[in-house]
Amino acid sequence: MFLEIKDVLSPGEVQRLRSWAKGARFADGRLTSPHSTVKNNLQVDHSDPVYVESARLMNAALQRCEPFTAFAYPRKIAPPMLAKYTPGMNYGAHSDSAFMQMQDGLLRSDLSCTLFIAAPDAYEGGELSIRLGTAEVRFKGEPGSAIVYPSNTLHEVIPVTSGERLVGLTFIESMIPDAVNRELLYQLDEVAALEGLKMSWDNRTRLQYVRNNLRRIWGEAE
Repeated sequence: MFLEIKDVLSPGEVQRLRSWAKGARFADGRLTSPHSTVKNNLQVDHSDPVYVESARLMNAALQRCEPFTAFAYPRKIAPPMLAKYTPGMNYGAHSDSAFMQMQDGLLRSDLSCTLFIAAPDAYEGGELSIRLGTAEVRFKGEPGSAIVYPSNTLHEVIPVTSGERLVGLTFIESMIPDAVNRELLYQLDEVAALEGLKMSWDNRTRLQYVRNNLRRIWGEAE
């Protein structure tokens, strides 16, 4: 299951990220995936001050976004990183690494997230393509929106033919590691949010009992 979320970033935050990206140093994206033969993009240089500032801004936006936290149950979020694609660049079909080294230890990538920063009409091509069985779904979001999807899915970035694709990328370790369990909890939480006030107090209590105990059974705490 994947989730599209509007307005994760405010218009002001989008403008700030675009401005920072214009003056930032970008490096070959293969520096973080040295063995990849399909990765052809640019990522903000980790030694550039923009890396820290932009990561802090995007992380704060995700942390305050209720649809994101309700869907992902985030335990750890990798520092979001600016990435850009100029004409001829793409990222061929791949699934994301299962474990990633962070400053505080390993992060298990349960979910991946793309934050769209450039406007869709600022570039041609560059859609995020996610494979679902034999089908393919493509995303090219509005500025400030995000798409969250399982990290183990095959996905790719279609070649950019003109303009510049600017996005933020991050990976999430969830408190609910099993994707099926996480989706069931998400659906239960949605029912509670949408129907809770229409239920009797007894039924609301019973639903809360189920939700809380499933979180205990399926969840991982720090």
